[in-house]
Amino acid sequence: MKKAKKIINDPKKVVAELLEGFLVSQQGRIVAVPGTGSQGLVRTGIPDGKVALLTGGGSGHEPTFCGLVGEGMADAAACGEIFAAPTPDLIVKTAKAVDRGKGVIFEFNNYAGDVMNFEIASEMAAEQGLKVARLLNYDDVASAPRERTEERRGIAGNIFVLKIGGAVSSSAASMNEVLRVMGKARDNVRSMGVAISAGSVPETGEPTFELPADEIEIGMGGHGEPGVLRAKMMPADALVELMMGKILPDLPFISGDTVCVLVNNQGATSMMELLIVTRKVHAILKEKGIRVHDTLIGSFATCQEMAGISLSLLKLDDELKRYYDMPVRCLGLTRG
Repeated sequence: MKKAKKIINDPKKVVAELLEGFLVSQQGRIVAVPGTGSQGLVRTGIPDGKVALLTGGGSGHEPTFCGLVGEGMADAAACGEIFAAPTPDLIVKTAKAVDRGKGVIFEFNNYAGDVMNFEIASEMAAEQGLKVARLLNYDDVASAPRERTEERRGIAGNIFVLKIGGAVSSSAASMNEVLRVMGKARDNVRSMGVAISAGSVPETGEPTFELPADEIEIGMGGHGEPGVLRAKMMPADALVELMMGKILPDLPFISGDTVCVLVNNQGATSMMELLIVTRKVHAILKEKGIRVHDTLIGSFATCQEMAGISLSLLKLDDELKRYYDMPVRCLGLTRG
């Protein structure tokens, strides 16, 4: 396969330069943590006594994770190298910078490197007198059966978890209360992704996987991990029916439910395609008697120029709806 063409400078400096660009765009609302090479990011103006929310993971998925820091969303992010977990030292430095006296919640997706490094960071932080807790996302229905939900990968559904978490952490008095609400949001999210072409690693230009031109990978992970099957290309409606047929029964989502929908661009999918997909998602939900409260469409969790989509549903109750509707302002999502 041909190497990808990218508008970059030194391939070894892409993380430093993308974060520099991110920081200058924020005009002081977000700053770098000293000693992290700008890979630790903290928003300014966090009040004392707030439960702090720190997200993180590998770079290369923008706007996840740096672009999820902002008012009403995450308070900080620890950004690893391309497709690599942030180091424990980076996480701890960022956690210490964001702590406002009520502890720090680490929110991250279920990948082996992230799980290991955030666990080590939790132990290091505790030894230094910092109160921390971890919340792991595992929304990808394709990556493990329903009875082994906690083994599933975390993908774009973490946008919903951070949206709820950012809202509740702005008002909740305790870390336990924030964890309770975020855990409920996490447990009410289901996602699935598909890909029709690969992303690439900026340093080499090499694709993360190979896929014949006439095939689609069903259930593809956020880095190009294998899905549940490969199939011949199919019309958008048939693809959405297949994906929703896996997502809806998994929670399950049933008639009378109210949901939020996220239609995520994996990196190189046009808005035209996303809107065609959104049309069919809404038609299926209407047929099932499921009400849509809000729809997010765009690039939220990407893999460079991977072409494909992921779909996520969040089931709302009155409490989650109240927090979901609160304002948010960050690069990855602005509402209210």
